[in-house]
Amino acid sequence: MQFKIFNQDALARVGELHFSRGVIQTPVFIPVGTYATVKTMTPDELLAMGAEIVLGNTYHLMVRPGEDVISLHKGLHNFMGWQKPILTDSGGFQIWSLSKKTKINDDFVEFDSPVNGDIIRLTPEKAMQIQDTLGSDIQMVLDECTHYPASKSEAESSMLRSVKWAHRSFDAFNAVKHDNDSALFGIIQGGMFQELRKRNLQQLMDLNFHGLAIGGLSVGEPEQERMDVLESLVPKMPKRLPRYLMGVGTPVDIVKSVSVGIDMFDCVIPTRHARNGQIYTSGGVVRIKNAKHQRDTNPLDANCSCYTCQNFSRSYIRHLLKCNEILGSRLATIHNLFFYLDLMSQIQESIRKNEFKKFANAFIQSYQQ
Repeated sequence: MQFKIFNQDALARVGELHFSRGVIQTPVFIPVGTYATVKTMTPDELLAMGAEIVLGNTYHLMVRPGEDVISLHKGLHNFMGWQKPILTDSGGFQIWSLSKKTKINDDFVEFDSPVNGDIIRLTPEKAMQIQDTLGSDIQMVLDECTHYPASKSEAESSMLRSVKWAHRSFDAFNAVKHDNDSALFGIIQGGMFQELRKRNLQQLMDLNFHGLAIGGLSVGEPEQERMDVLESLVPKMPKRLPRYLMGVGTPVDIVKSVSVGIDMFDCVIPTRHARNGQIYTSGGVVRIKNAKHQRDTNPLDANCSCYTCQNFSRSYIRHLLKCNEILGSRLATIHNLFFYLDLMSQIQESIRKNEFKKFANAFIQSYQQ
């Protein structure tokens, strides 16, 4: 992997991530494909709207269909028919958020399968081995996601365990001769404590990661606490490495995070909220199931050139979603993803022109969350 920065406007950066499978323009939003699919979308549709990378979930894929099935296809790219880069997370967040029975220590984490309740043991080494089988282009170390709220001692204990796992993940990644130019990212933890975050950053700098991620945010904390962490941490992160904010967020969250120097984002919001009838538009959020849209013959967003907005009305999308028709979820998802990817293009262009602050201020002021 190669990372190049072409322009920096204050702290906001525009650049490229280079892989043999493709070039990724940054700042980038990564559509989430939990079970080896971005829900309701075909790979061709994602490509047509400008997606350059998708995310696969190690936790879910190790449970279903299992790495043995994916290995029959010689990796996740062939399995899901997506030949551009793929990022896989390590499964740490899902263990924290989804498992009902969890046993965790410095050696391993055990959790119950969401499918049949079987107890599964995951180590840093196993997490890296699974991701190697998946053949992803960006792989993440196994970490422990700190819960919120957490005391400083709880956050520190969680952070120290994640440091140990980062070293083991790093060693396991580098023990394998990879067939591609895959990259390994470390994950910075430390809860809402700026001192712990900065300390963890320094600890991870002892390892030669290809990029650094910020984990343990968007876990229920107020927006201001998250921004306080980012504003104190991100400027101290190495400029030469891509910076990835995991699991964030709304359009306004993304614009604010770019302003402090974040390069990469992923979140289920545009796809999950689409299925629930929450539509992101240039004028703010539209809750399309509301009765006021029943006779609205306008598109979801008059300023949008996506397939949905060029062909269908708010009234029709509402009708489909109220009737639980699959097409409603598809059309809403097409629009939301198009909106997010187009937003990233606008952000990139504004940074290239040294006009990001103007763009960000106007966007945040006009956007109705």
